[in-house]
Amino acid sequence: MNVHATPQSTGYRISVESLNGSVAIYRGDVLLAKSDNAKVMYETRLSPTIYIPREDVCADLGEETELQTFCPFKGTATYHDVVLNGQRLQNSVWAYEEALPESKAIQGHIGFLSSAYDRIDLGENRLREPDDGSISGPLIDWLMRGASELTTSEDFTKALAEKMLEHGIAIQRLSILVWSLHPLIAGKHYIWEKGEAEISTNVPTYEIHDHPAYINSPLRHVSNGLGGVRQRLNDDNPHNSFPIMEDLRAKGATDYVAMPLPFSDGRTNVLTLTCDHPDGFTTENLGLVFECSSVIARFYEVFMQRENAQVLLETYVGKRSGARVLGGEIRRGDGDEIDAAIMFCDLRNSTILEERLGRTDYIVLLNDFFDTVSDIVHDNGGEVLKFIGDAVLAVFPEGDDAMTARSNAQRTAVEIVEKLGDLRQAGSDLHCDCSIGVAYGRVTYGNVGSRERLDFTVIGQAANIAARLGEYGKTVDHRIVVSADIAPACADAVPLGDVKLHNVSRPVSSFALRTSADAVLNS
Repeated sequence: MNVHATPQSTGYRISVESLNGSVAIYRGDVLLAKSDNAKVMYETRLSPTIYIPREDVCADLGEETELQTFCPFKGTATYHDVVLNGQRLQNSVWAYEEALPESKAIQGHIGFLSSAYDRIDLGENRLREPDDGSISGPLIDWLMRGASELTTSEDFTKALAEKMLEHGIAIQRLSILVWSLHPLIAGKHYIWEKGEAEISTNVPTYEIHDHPAYINSPLRHVSNGLGGVRQRLNDDNPHNSFPIMEDLRAKGATDYVAMPLPFSDGRTNVLTLTCDHPDGFTTENLGLVFECSSVIARFYEVFMQRENAQVLLETYVGKRSGARVLGGEIRRGDGDEIDAAIMFCDLRNSTILEERLGRTDYIVLLNDFFDTVSDIVHDNGGEVLKFIGDAVLAVFPEGDDAMTARSNAQRTAVEIVEKLGDLRQAGSDLHCDCSIGVAYGRVTYGNVGSRERLDFTVIGQAANIAARLGEYGKTVDHRIVVSADIAPACADAVPLGDVKLHNVSRPVSSFALRTSADAVLNS
């Protein structure tokens, strides 16, 4: 009979032991340090580290350098160069001048980077092999099994905090900062607080990088790759240099940790934990979270990749089109035949504007123009499919109501012209005008392109006619020209007769729309 023994579960551990007799560290034939009071630190997942009392270091240590690193178990490490025969080994030794309680035994001792020495003479000592065992329990069981069932980062954050509490980690507050790919949003900051039914989600813009609250925060420190932060809040500590610490202390917090959550693309996100237990976090508590951090990071990376994909698709192809692509319509030829009103809105006098304003100011004006047009399109139920040079292509699908689609398109055209007119009269910097063509008909709404490069767009005679009507309007001093299919939805349409359009085989019965901005037309 085969018996499978369950491996013993052990937590994250740190232990410091004194070594017997003399221990010496060499670089070549040069003695760097020799001591009868050396110690060894055993830490889960790390190789044993030798620490030598500062007074037993033989090498010349330079002044303290600017480098500092933070360990949630040992504290703030300061660094020195080793100066050896005119050679400077940069940041090759470190010390914890004010070690955290679980590591007090190495306070005042020096650790050597492995690159600084060639060999260590341990004398009669023998270092034991790491015996980390396995770490398990409610948190890990959930991460391995139940967490994948959650579909949103908000739900995952709430469940993560609850599982930490279940595992015995005395958290008062948990926050996750993840960076995103978005033209306006820098990232998302999820905050869970004990006693609150829901988490809060902050969506900072890119101005966060210049905001004093972020500049002077652990979030910036960790995001910049400077390592984690651990600060005890129930003691007077001169290293409590972040303003938020006093706010947390006022809420009863006793301990604070910020640790990196690295994504596979190199971006560093941040997980923070605040404790309300009188003794703060235990080494086992933090070791467990540290062990799980890479798995936690992958969950958030999946959530953010999904959000980023949706945002990028909506940014570049529009909300409806983006949803269709995410829904699997990604092959060339995927698409539908739909009836829709098509609007083509072109910036007037763009060449003159660019020459007069210069390229930089012209780009600013062009973006403002696109903002104005896009907002009005979306407010009227349409979708901007793309920007073509200095023009906007928008679609108003028929759905179940052809008249509504036509009305939305003509109302959008009128509102755009009147909005630009109001801005000009108000002395706005947006000194631009437009020409708009609107047509209605059956188009293909879907993917076209090469095998490697696809475009989600509309193809059909209605799209071609809309663009040509806009061009025609410039020649007859009308800002809005629509086809006869649109005219029934228009309150005030001026017949233009059958118009011969470029690359359109038959004349198109067309109408001009009057607006309040037509008093003066700067064509």
